[in-house]
Amino acid sequence: MLLHPQHYNKPFPFFSVTPAFSVEECSLFKQLFERTDNWQHRDGAFYRCSLADVTDHISAKFQSELLTRMREITGLPLVDRLVVTAQRMLPGQAIGIHSDRPLLGYEIARVVLQLNKKWQPEHGGVLELFTSPEGKVAYNVNPNYNEAFGFLLHENSFHGVTEVSQSRQSMVFNFWHAANTPELAKHIQTLFTDMHFSYFPQALNAVASDAESSLLEETTLLAGTAAIALQRWGYDEATIVTGYQHCAGLTVCSTTDIEAYAAVRLAEWVAILHRVSFDITRWETLRGELEGIERFRRLKPTWSHCLPI
Repeated sequence: MLLHPQHYNKPFPFFSVTPAFSVEECSLFKQLFERTDNWQHRDGAFYRCSLADVTDHISAKFQSELLTRMREITGLPLVDRLVVTAQRMLPGQAIGIHSDRPLLGYEIARVVLQLNKKWQPEHGGVLELFTSPEGKVAYNVNPNYNEAFGFLLHENSFHGVTEVSQSRQSMVFNFWHAANTPELAKHIQTLFTDMHFSYFPQALNAVASDAESSLLEETTLLAGTAAIALQRWGYDEATIVTGYQHCAGLTVCSTTDIEAYAAVRLAEWVAILHRVSFDITRWETLRGELEGIERFRRLKPTWSHCLPI
């Protein structure tokens, strides 16, 4: 199972494996395309294919073994959650360039297994990798039978699939990072329910007004979101103002008050999750900054979701 992966770094980190699974496993996967009738058809401007969740048809033993193998390959703390999707493309369909960046609660890694026997170049369905949405093709992955392509999802993992001239079948295995689970998404969404910047404490009004006149809107929105988190965690006006200024890049939060420091850093992180996406590099930085610090009572629920032990 996914033995001897070949790793590549450009245009973004990915790996390929051939053969990826056993003959028996591939045969079972192929049968799912005939047994499944819950297809969801996508016919958007750039994403045209049919998808079906077949997770329940995959044995628990196989799922466990695949999760273990992906933890070994990626080195990531993947949770015991795996969603398997059958993907079918019909003649004339294609998938445009996109990155699948991991938004709040989204998967972090994906393995795509091709199940197309006797594929020929004129059949299309080639997975193309790009350096940017407007860039040239940097790498091609042909949809050969029992070949797998695996990668981590991030804002620059741009890829697409060329138009097919005959049916293209593939299995997509999706994996979640322990610090960006659907449970975390529910917690963050609850934290920011009914969010209004008009509820800012009076001490922050002048600071926010000055920032909004000179900084990018995305910067002040992020800072304001972090301030809302601090307010809802019950911190005083001084800490809320400090958090806003830190997240807006106006000041650097001091470590003199260790709880305030931890609260500001955590508030910044949940604001990023809510406004932007999950970023492994930023998460690892946060983990290093808060390592060894007490998990303060009012921060503990959010802390436990964002930095699970």
